[in-house]
Amino acid sequence: MRDFAAIDFETANYERSSICAVGVVVVRNGEITDSFYSLIQPEPNFYTYWCSQANGLCKEDTDNAPTFPSVWTQVEQLIEGLPLVAHNIVFDENCLKAVFRVYQMDYPNYVFHDTLHVARRLFPHLENHQLHTVATACGYPLKNHHHALADAEACAKIAMEIL
Repeated sequence: MRDFAAIDFETANYERSSICAVGVVVVRNGEITDSFYSLIQPEPNFYTYWCSQANGLCKEDTDNAPTFPSVWTQVEQLIEGLPLVAHNIVFDENCLKAVFRVYQMDYPNYVFHDTLHVARRLFPHLENHQLHTVATACGYPLKNHHHALADAEACAKIAMEIL
């Protein structure tokens, strides 16, 4: 696959709709051509301790951030016509569907590909198949794990290697 958009969401709490950050990396002809990052005011708008510990974000970071619909209009332009790639689509696709429901937006049935699923098959010897582990196995040392753009870039690098 040479054309796709790798996407990653961070959430504020255990509600899948509570997206507080999005990172997108666009790949065309096998090369990274564009990227996008934005904080998002989550819905519902509260942070759990564990989510903040993982992604480093808290309510003060997103109090003045735009809501999902305004951010998504920018993302839509970047990803138009491209399949989406995520590492563990169970999480990212469910987040996207949940936030579309919350804002009563029509979900366009995006096509998702999962680097986690493929990595489990191709790298059965790895100690785990978490994003940072698979990225390292693909020759990409992930820095700033759980930052949406850094994770999207790692996912893109993995996809360029294994998909």
